[in-house]
Amino acid sequence: MYQHGIKQTLKAGSAVFGASAIFLIVTPKLFLDLLDLESNDQMVWSMRMIGIILFALAGNMWQNSKITNNAAGLKYVGIVMVLAAAGLGFLTIFIPATLNPFTIGYAAIGFSFALVYLINLIKKP
Repeated sequence: MYQHGIKQTLKAGSAVFGASAIFLIVTPKLFLDLLDLESNDQMVWSMRMIGIILFALAGNMWQNSKITNNAAGLKYVGIVMVLAAAGLGFLTIFIPATLNPFTIGYAAIGFSFALVYLINLIKKP
């Protein structure tokens, strides 16, 4: 496992998730429009709730990037993030709306992070 790579990916992912969190909290209707989903009070509320969760995840990712003496713990975090990033990518591809450049790009970001985590988990130091 290439620990430095996982740590750097966690930091980059934290920035991306943090930006997404702010976007979801501040402008949930715009996010829904970009995903080509219905924009009603319930969906806006849901997007803001997801934004808060992403904010917490971004903070946890940043904190986990600071792990220095627990290779097994860092490996576990990397495995969880492979699954989470790939899961977000798949869910975005199977969104119950017409795929558009934004949804495809958003899914590609998720798949890219999953791939980078996986490479760093397999890569030797």
